[in-house]
Amino acid sequence: MRTIKFILQKEFRQIFRNRAILVLIIFMPIMQLIILPLAADYEVKKINLSVVDHDHSPYSRQLISKIIASGYFRLQGYHASMAEAYRLIELDDADLALEIPSGFERNLIREGEQQLLIAVNAINGTKAGLGGAYLADILLDYHHGILLEWTAPTRFEPMPIIEVLPSNRFNPLLSYRFFMVPGILAILLTMVGGFLTALNIVKEKEVGTIEQINVTPIKKHHFILGKLTPFWVLGNVVFTLGLLVSWLVYGIFPQGNILAMYAFIWVYLLVVLGFGLLISTYTETQQQAMFVMFFFMMIFILMGGLFTPLDSMPAWAKAVSGLNPVTYLVEVMRMIMLKGSGWGAILPHLGAVLGFAVIVNTWAVSNYQKIK
Repeated sequence: MRTIKFILQKEFRQIFRNRAILVLIIFMPIMQLIILPLAADYEVKKINLSVVDHDHSPYSRQLISKIIASGYFRLQGYHASMAEAYRLIELDDADLALEIPSGFERNLIREGEQQLLIAVNAINGTKAGLGGAYLADILLDYHHGILLEWTAPTRFEPMPIIEVLPSNRFNPLLSYRFFMVPGILAILLTMVGGFLTALNIVKEKEVGTIEQINVTPIKKHHFILGKLTPFWVLGNVVFTLGLLVSWLVYGIFPQGNILAMYAFIWVYLLVVLGFGLLISTYTETQQQAMFVMFFFMMIFILMGGLFTPLDSMPAWAKAVSGLNPVTYLVEVMRMIMLKGSGWGAILPHLGAVLGFAVIVNTWAVSNYQKIK
């Protein structure tokens, strides 16, 4: 215990000696947590729409007005042919083109149906998919409204009408910030902890102090524990400041058991810090450690369920995500902060992360080469 105390004193002195890095460790995650949720907006608006109206009837004008009034589309202009509309799509000046054929109003009145052409600029897959879905919903709603106008009122309803009343649990207003902020906080905590520890032992190798440490009677597990503990404390500080920012800026406060969330964070930090130290034992320079950590960090983030739902991934990707600690952290953060979950709900995730912590840190200790 006395040996670990001396190692901790050395590590904390090194951290506080470089005040610029200390400020960056605290300041940068806070600024990112403030800025990123404001920019990472899942709601697609201002979709440029080009309209080709061959009918020029009251019904076609009513349809166009309904589309623009939805707030999702921005009318790029009226055009005489689809060739002009396609030209705008090729120039990226339009995201969608809607063609209303001649006889639109006549076919609706006589036959009760009419086909419309929607051309979508699919280079931006997300914007194209959502824009096309928005436009299709508006067209269906318009058609439903027309049918209601034509239906003569009768004493008895000829067929039952199903009315859907949605109830959004845990996020009543469907605010994307409530969905993104816990996930972004999880990613920032992972990046801060992972990169700092990945560079730690490598820095000792580059300046030459690792040889001095190796000839001392310090045991390997004492050395790894002394390297891990200061950043574990800093990780908890960063996480606490992140919770304060989430509460003060976005009004998001954990609805579940806060102690359970901190217990999970304590174990999770052992995983990500131990993983960084493991990389540090394999690399010889800080540049190597940065590139290796960046490689794994990209996999952790993109396959962690923050941007892409796990259920939409192929089977092999879902299997790989089960080995990704970020997957468990993002899910637990949302469960506790939004859903109000407690110990019972997070125990399976806590058990998995605890297993990762034991494996990674044992691996880091055994892989650290020390002169006996």
